[in-house]
Amino acid sequence: MTVRYLEGFLVGQTFGSGRRVVEKQRMKSFAAEFDPQPFHLDRDAASKSIFKGLVASGWHTAAITMRLLVTSGVNLAGGAIGLGADELRWPNPVRPGDKLRVEVEIVEVRQSRSKPDRGTVRIRYVTRNQKDEIVMTLTATTLVPKKAETTK
Repeated sequence: MTVRYLEGFLVGQTFGSGRRVVEKQRMKSFAAEFDPQPFHLDRDAASKSIFKGLVASGWHTAAITMRLLVTSGVNLAGGAIGLGADELRWPNPVRPGDKLRVEVEIVEVRQSRSKPDRGTVRIRYVTRNQKDEIVMTLTATTLVPKKAETTK
């Protein structure tokens, strides 16, 4: 898989991920540790909630999105070093058995003014389920190094 440095990104470039199935037990164990709300943990309580059934924590959806990004074709040189995130939304719930995938779009590429060996890339993530419904959106800024030979 090609490692991508700052020079390898263009505004408008898109990438896609594989799919990942949301397993009920993993969904519940994530929620038990990090977001212990009844609609994430208990089927009966969830059925009486606005969701009318068990749903994943939005933070679990974000973690799955991160996994899908890392294993997609984006392959940021130096890793996905996050500097910030904006516009995080969960417009539809994620349910057990959903198959998630991520669409990635490069929305901005900037050379650092003070550090010639790096820059930033703003990335828009759209996570969808098997019905093509959007379950999460996020715009993030990542630190990306330039190729070593171009910074000498």
